[in-house]
Amino acid sequence: MNAALNDLLKRTSRSFYLTLRVLPAAVRPQIGLAYLLARTTDTVADTEILPVAQRLDALQKLRERILGTSAAPLDFGALARAQGLSAERALLENIEAALAELDQVSDSDRRFIRAVLDTITGGQDLDLLRFAGATEKNIISLRTAAELDDYTWRVAGCVGEFWTKICRAHVFPAAKLDDATLLADGIRFGKGLQLVNILRDLPADLRNGRCYLPGDELAKLGLSPADLLNPANEPKLRPLYHDWLDRAEAHLAAGWAYTNSLPWRCARVRLACAWPILIGAETVGRLRVANVLDADRRVKVSRNRLKLLMFRSVLLYPFPGAWRKLFSPADKRL
Repeated sequence: MNAALNDLLKRTSRSFYLTLRVLPAAVRPQIGLAYLLARTTDTVADTEILPVAQRLDALQKLRERILGTSAAPLDFGALARAQGLSAERALLENIEAALAELDQVSDSDRRFIRAVLDTITGGQDLDLLRFAGATEKNIISLRTAAELDDYTWRVAGCVGEFWTKICRAHVFPAAKLDDATLLADGIRFGKGLQLVNILRDLPADLRNGRCYLPGDELAKLGLSPADLLNPANEPKLRPLYHDWLDRAEAHLAAGWAYTNSLPWRCARVRLACAWPILIGAETVGRLRVANVLDADRRVKVSRNRLKLLMFRSVLLYPFPGAWRKLFSPADKRL
């Protein structure tokens, strides 16, 4: 990846850049490029100042370029000008450079990248259509747990699949592994990280008119999505919310099993998997004791705590027993 795109990756990927840096060189450029393209499609989908129809059209044009079904130049000038953050504006302004980089990777890697972006953009399309017209005064919720599970697959579970296939191809191609289990756990790994984000961001999403908690499950508690705007309703929501925290934690546990099933010599990949799992577990622990409907008190793992988690994982890596104890589904760390 050229220097300009690498700099852009650093500006837009925040904590993921730390994970990316530790990955082996054999997969770092491909995973970094896939992330840049996914962040670009996400920026297009999230430009709320523009009508949904315009965003869907722009997303479709970008999807066609990524999949190689169109060579039409992209004009994202209006989208770029609508961005409040310079890094997201730069993503749109540099899309042709990122697409040119996609043309330079091997055919097999390009297929991997295209497959994951096809699924992600399909999920973004569905999200835009599902929440069209949503506002704080007109909150739209997902209907069922199946819809939420499908959403976490489309925007993150597929990333676990992509990560597994590309690392399998380049980092440990000859390792004797149960590929079916590895792939299933990789998908759950991605779903778990996304579910943690959804549960943490519940108050902010509600104020954007989106409720990812299933409406049918809320109704059983006598709650509507609008009721979740009031922090006083948190005790009533708590049983359902904690059930979803349990599901997120179970997915993270599958991710931890995934991490520990990888060859021990692949320390870089294992660390790159461990860090988001440990951060996710830390976040779940904090969400269990917070009023998760209070928009003024967003749960977040501090940068210092993040560095400590990373340091401990590196320090304990030579000691398999201690390393495996870094994560426990029953852990309520604060």
